[in-house]
Amino acid sequence: MSKIEVKNIFGFLEEITVKKSPPENFSQSSWDKWNSYMIHKWISQNMEYIDIVNYVQTLPPQNKKQIYSIYREWIPKKKQWNKYVKNQNKNTYQDLSPYIVKYFECSVGEANDYIDILGKDVMEILIGMGVEEKEAKKIIKKAKI
Repeated sequence: MSKIEVKNIFGFLEEITVKKSPPENFSQSSWDKWNSYMIHKWISQNMEYIDIVNYVQTLPPQNKKQIYSIYREWIPKKKQWNKYVKNQNKNTYQDLSPYIVKYFECSVGEANDYIDILGKDVMEILIGMGVEEKEAKKIIKKAKI
């Protein structure tokens, strides 16, 4: 019997949810394309499977066949579409936050919080750091403060 060739992560997702092939039927080159992190991420997009994913994530990512087998057994056999949820946190302060990170010696997340708190008072920090007033106004305008 010839081995199954899976081309990418979506092939494995289809195997987990629809085809349900045993793990020993896949070729080694297919297993080389397996990415435990991405499989967990895609399956977790379906709220019904969050508990399963939380459990399976406790296994070492190198246990590819074991992870596949658990998902294959626990996820019902049906064609499904798991919507990929994108990160909603857009860094609108990408030009401004490096200055605030340097000024306060903090993380980007903390810098974004400081920008929210300071508002237009950030102008004083920029000017104090040697940014020309015209450039500082551009940066603040782009940040939509």
